[in-house]
Amino acid sequence: MELALLAVLGLVIVVGVSMLSGRIGVAAPLLLVVLGIGIGYVPGVPPVNLDPEIILLGVLPPLLYSAAVNVPILDLRRNVGPIAGLSVVLVIVSSVAIGALLHLVVPQIPLAAAIALGAVVAPTDAVAATSIGKRLGMPPRLVTILEGESLVNDATSLVLLRTAIAAVAGSFVFWEAVGQFAFAVAVAVVIGLLIGVLTVWLRSKLVNPVYDTIVSFTVPFISFVPTEAVGASGVLAVVITGLYSGHHAAKKFSATSRINERLNWRTVQFILENGVFLVMGLQLHALVDKVGDSEVTIVHIGLISIGVVAILILCRMIFMIPLVKSLARALPRYEARATGMRRLVSRARNIEVPEEKSARYAAKLQRVERMARRTAADLEHAQTQSFGWRGAFILGWSGMRGVVTLAAAQSIPTTVPYRPQLVLIAFLVATITLLLHGLSLPWVIRRLRPAGPTADERSDELVSLGQDLVEEATTALDGIIERERALAEADPSHRVPSEAVAKRVRASAQNALAPLAFAVAAEQRSGEPDAEPSEMEREAYDYLRLARLVLEAQRDALLEERAIGQYSSQALHTAELALDAHESRLTPPQHH
Repeated sequence: MELALLAVLGLVIVVGVSMLSGRIGVAAPLLLVVLGIGIGYVPGVPPVNLDPEIILLGVLPPLLYSAAVNVPILDLRRNVGPIAGLSVVLVIVSSVAIGALLHLVVPQIPLAAAIALGAVVAPTDAVAATSIGKRLGMPPRLVTILEGESLVNDATSLVLLRTAIAAVAGSFVFWEAVGQFAFAVAVAVVIGLLIGVLTVWLRSKLVNPVYDTIVSFTVPFISFVPTEAVGASGVLAVVITGLYSGHHAAKKFSATSRINERLNWRTVQFILENGVFLVMGLQLHALVDKVGDSEVTIVHIGLISIGVVAILILCRMIFMIPLVKSLARALPRYEARATGMRRLVSRARNIEVPEEKSARYAAKLQRVERMARRTAADLEHAQTQSFGWRGAFILGWSGMRGVVTLAAAQSIPTTVPYRPQLVLIAFLVATITLLLHGLSLPWVIRRLRPAGPTADERSDELVSLGQDLVEEATTALDGIIERERALAEADPSHRVPSEAVAKRVRASAQNALAPLAFAVAAEQRSGEPDAEPSEMEREAYDYLRLARLVLEAQRDALLEERAIGQYSSQALHTAELALDAHESRLTPPQHH
């Protein structure tokens, strides 16, 4: 009963703090950590000790999966270089640097144990950074790199931690460790893809949304558990499965399944992310008590933690130099590739093909033209989304630590020398980085104002995309009507849809994209929050206001009919579902 009450109280605190954070402009994870520390030191509150297996098995897989299914493969592909460098190379470099310096300063801590601590604190957590960045207009490319880094660096950290712990036990061989690392990554990718293919196929066959939701909740564990059982990286397998599922959702799943999955996993992500930060603060008191009166005192631990934070910041900032240079060197490659593809398409269009091969050649030409358009889009993205030292500094200053550090620190075996001190150092490092970077990042973003798409550019992009989709719908409908008429000529019994039906379909295609008008208006307002609303914005919200008033009248009538009881409950419920579906179409699209 006490645990149930504490869980309910924790959920209430998480929701309340999240609502407060939106009003005062401070990221919820920061407030939750501080609140957790304060509650932990309230007299009468028992020490909080969380089993690391709960985090590693019960929290980390669903948390990473919920993030992975919402990350576009397109953005990851365009930023694979920076993400790989930050999530693999920087994690290894930071871990070794922290381990070497910590062992040098405190020789009592073995080198392998010190590197284990480095592996624990090296991975970043993008939750707080991206929530702040999105609110303040951080360029989309920086947000993508942060999110991609936080997805992949967890696997690097945990594999490196496993290797360091093995070295503490005296079983470390360099080339053997390299082989184990490669094995862990390769097997995780294979298993993650396999589970992704199987679960996407299975869910595409499910019609009942309840069954689909249940299977969806089990997917991260199905991917994590067997991968860990064979000694590979379960974390990376979950990420691969999530990326595959999210990428194929648009083609394989129904609209209802996609809507349900977004809502379900957004809820899971919200509870787990914020709940872990609250627990993180609550555990600090118990960790301090565990250290006790050892030769490495609380004062020493505090100084070491500050030093570790300084090393992490220094390594990350130095790493930004080759990162920016590599991005600059990649631009000529994009230009050369786009030029080459344009020449290839030009030559392919001028080739004369025999009539019997024309259909097959047309399909090949279409694929080549699609590749050419993609390389041109990649070039445009590299040119318009490039970032210099301003963006690099913001990226470097976004290195907060969180959930993985919390879980990995407590997974250090009790046989490791100075384990309580190492765990406390990791917790202090995570807390310091959250507060230091989290509280100062808004000022840094406002001060540097990194270059990114303007509000007008984002709204123009939405308008252009909407026009393309409407034109495609019109073209497709005209083609379908022509085929219907051809079928009617061949078979007089075949019915051709009337012009009135075609007109309704055209209107439906346009109305389906009507919510884009609200998104365009929101983008325009975000660039100049104090500006007068445009005519488009006025019309969009006039339409929304009138449509909702009419909908409210219909809903009141439905409630009146339910009170009277003239219609059956089944008919009333069906009408309610229809009104709910219409209301969802009137809701402007939002990014979370």
